[in-house]
Amino acid sequence: MTKRLKITAAAAALAVGITASANAAELILAHGANAGNPRFDAANLVADLVASCTKGALTVNVAPSTTMGDDAEMLVSAQSGVIQMTANSQGAMAQIVPEVGMLGLPFLFGSLPDAWKKLDGKVGALIDKKAQAKGMKVVGWWDNGIRNVTHVSKHMKDPAALKGMKIRTPPDEVTLAMFKALGANPAPLAWSELPTALRSGAFEGQENPLTNIYSAKLHDITPYITMTGHKYESTPVVAGLAWWKGLSDADRTCIGDAVKQAGWYQRGRSHMDNASLRAKMKAEGAKFMDVDQAAFAKATAGVYDSYAKQFGELITLLREK
Repeated sequence: MTKRLKITAAAAALAVGITASANAAELILAHGANAGNPRFDAANLVADLVASCTKGALTVNVAPSTTMGDDAEMLVSAQSGVIQMTANSQGAMAQIVPEVGMLGLPFLFGSLPDAWKKLDGKVGALIDKKAQAKGMKVVGWWDNGIRNVTHVSKHMKDPAALKGMKIRTPPDEVTLAMFKALGANPAPLAWSELPTALRSGAFEGQENPLTNIYSAKLHDITPYITMTGHKYESTPVVAGLAWWKGLSDADRTCIGDAVKQAGWYQRGRSHMDNASLRAKMKAEGAKFMDVDQAAFAKATAGVYDSYAKQFGELITLLREK
């Protein structure tokens, strides 16, 4: 197991501390977002909703801001029962359940509602089945937006502008394949390490939805934002399967409903942020450029072919209108 997938000593110590003070009616919901991010607020909303629907019999301890490790570590912790749930990332989960990575095929969804419709139907159910085979239950699908490229000093006006660019990506094969097809030099890195890596010059830029860029203040470091809209990412809310199966029917219903209700709040925030943050970030010094997405889509079309044989059924479902 790689270092990145190990549970850190600090995370394990925190989990032991929480567990030691907890009883069987408490659970840990961990995530990597900071205050101001819709994921942060949605996780707190889950805690409130669960307390309400169980009349206080079940308590959700929210562990935000990577206090339980990065996304990959949180998934391992959920699988092994160190924590119970995590609002995680598509890239980290794709290392365990490769099908999740197909949600990020280039220019797959024209809008956020298009993506949500797929996740709430056959596509989400198929991926959940694959996740359960790996010891995880997908309780709900939150949002992580449609992503755009940022750079320290210039815009990406066309695919040729990305040639040789040192760009940070999530740790999933699809995103790496996409940027390699564009001629860039992509490499994965944990989200918590990104600001330091950008400031040091290890990377020239990165790609994320505006919500994440703004809440992490990445536009202060990479103010040139090119609205490539190159891919979608979800936020899978994942539970350890053994823990999930051990719950009563009533508690499973309560937690599942809370995650879905908080998910609609989180999705709505993400959707509204896409519309409002551009003006706010521009006022703070960010420089925006719109581009011809068709040129980028043409340059990355071959990425579909590389996954068609292995994930043909899923890709067909994803591309159905």
